[in-house]
Amino acid sequence: MRILHTSDWHLGRSFHREDLLGHQGAFVDHLLEVVAQEGVDVVVVSGDVYDRALPHVDAVALADDTFARLAASRARVVVSSGNHDSARRLGFGSRLMDAAGVFVRTDASSVGTPVVLADRHGDVAIHALPYLDPSALLEPWGLARRSHEAALSEAMTRVRADLAARPTTTRSVVLAHAFVAGATPSESERDISVGGVSRVATSVFDGIDYTALGHLHGPHVLDERLRYSGSPLAYSFSEADQVKGSWLVDLDAAGFASATWIDAPVPRRLARLSGTLEQLLGDPALAAHEGDWVQATLTDERRPLRAMELLRRRFPHTLVLQFPAPAPDVRTPPRPAAGTSDHAIAIDFVRHVRGSTATPQESTLLREAIDACCHDPDQDVLVGSPNRATGGAR
Repeated sequence: MRILHTSDWHLGRSFHREDLLGHQGAFVDHLLEVVAQEGVDVVVVSGDVYDRALPHVDAVALADDTFARLAASRARVVVSSGNHDSARRLGFGSRLMDAAGVFVRTDASSVGTPVVLADRHGDVAIHALPYLDPSALLEPWGLARRSHEAALSEAMTRVRADLAARPTTTRSVVLAHAFVAGATPSESERDISVGGVSRVATSVFDGIDYTALGHLHGPHVLDERLRYSGSPLAYSFSEADQVKGSWLVDLDAAGFASATWIDAPVPRRLARLSGTLEQLLGDPALAAHEGDWVQATLTDERRPLRAMELLRRRFPHTLVLQFPAPAPDVRTPPRPAAGTSDHAIAIDFVRHVRGSTATPQESTLLREAIDACCHDPDQDVLVGSPNRATGGAR
């Protein structure tokens, strides 16, 4: 049996307000091509089909089209829900979809009941575990503690009980959406920690022929039989160096035989550039990034004016402009002397946190902001306002 392991599609997600639905549609086209060209028997999706519990109608339409195209292909499909999905909404119509060869599993009560498919070597039991919320399952499952490891351990106890009742020739595949120890997260995954703990030991999945993991967006090989496919697209600049794709997994009569990485298309690359504004605008070596989505970190001593506008003239797809944080001044700033104006306090604050004085332009902007929002006593001195006698309205 040939299995294509994918996860974390996050249909409907944007990238720094850039619409990704077209790029996600390109991945679906690629997925169908791989199914046809590589003779895939089963496509598995280990959670997070959607990016949010109430997905946009366009994301739902893409999911509907995707599952319909896969159902019409040579492959069958097994899907589990992730922490971003609404289990109830994703699972709607699942009993009807079973008849089309699209098996969607979102209900914790179904844990221990596999999708059973067969090849010339016999049965393959695919246990698609939905995302298991430890808080929701603490009492119903009688968990010893409220943790992801406790919830998944109980789920795997049910999986092993099912497998023990089957012929010894039955091979096993598990889909799980979790943070398994040994893998490295990106910035784009939602935190699922409970009491500060989110990781699950790899030993929870011992004895399974292949475990298709989801949740983390980078590909990881924790063991030849225990892998993350990661997301098909990059969803944060922390993923700029990741290679996106899917695992093509072969099972033979004995179980796991091999896994081959299949690269996903890259509609637009990510680049993280750093330097002064002059360097980024003038360096000919950066021409290769002019079509990329860019995160620019400017190292100028003073923040240049119109930096984003100038950057986008060369790099039209610049999405993030940032500046390195200055070394913090751990000293407590002195308490302002009595009678110090709001404007002077603001100027002192700039000097304290940035380590350099405000420019004349910045000083003018600060004065305009203070004048717009509050009364500044030092203006009374300048204009001889009668408020000076009463202390003014602050």
